[in-house]
Amino acid sequence: MNLPIRIGMDTSKSVFQLHGVDENEAVVVRRQFRRAEMIRYFERLPPVLVAIESCGSSHHWARLLQSFGHEVKLIPPQYVKAYVKRGKNDAADAEALCEAVTRPSMRFVPVKSKERQAACMLMTVRERLVSVKSQLSNAFRSYAAEFGIVGPAGRQNVTALIKRVLEDDNLPEMARDLFRLQAEEYAAVEARLAKIEAKLMKWHREDDVSRRIATIPGVGPIGSSMQSMKAPRRRRSDQAATSRLGSD
Repeated sequence: MNLPIRIGMDTSKSVFQLHGVDENEAVVVRRQFRRAEMIRYFERLPPVLVAIESCGSSHHWARLLQSFGHEVKLIPPQYVKAYVKRGKNDAADAEALCEAVTRPSMRFVPVKSKERQAACMLMTVRERLVSVKSQLSNAFRSYAAEFGIVGPAGRQNVTALIKRVLEDDNLPEMARDLFRLQAEEYAAVEARLAKIEAKLMKWHREDDVSRRIATIPGVGPIGSSMQSMKAPRRRRSDQAATSRLGSD
């Protein structure tokens, strides 16, 4: 059997579907592997082009396959869909990936390093904490309103409302206990969020792209850090062009 020169790999938590073609575009691989089997297969295979759909674990697999000497291209899911020739399943998706990676106009997702993935994790953890903080503040306002205590709108006024409620001696003891519990939860989330934003500020100071984005009017350090984490790493010439564009 001829060796493949290009493989589309559909990934999942435990099963991996491969579709590979040789230099004549003849199908020479159409197999399903377990995780360990897939790794052993690529360890022994001469360098090939591997196409993987961009997803949560795809950057890990891309880094691993690159360490074996393979070239890996990550493709956004929406760009693979057009090449699925039959009902959607793992085999059809792997075949579509093998085809899509050859298109001259295809767009690819840069493979993230472990460090960059950690930075993106920092961003999503912050987003979750901001969401939790908003939920807590809205709940506290709602409960306070049920007892006729209403404060000014705005996140900056939540702390003052909490203080006002906790100092109200006219509330039933059970309500006061529950308000105290919510106040403690809100304070804990604020403390965690402050730690995360301190890490974001540290990232901002150390990341060249983030500092350049922050020079654009209306973009602060945290916003620029988050945009930088989403952006792919580019060559210095591309980064310089971005800097010039931001200053125009």
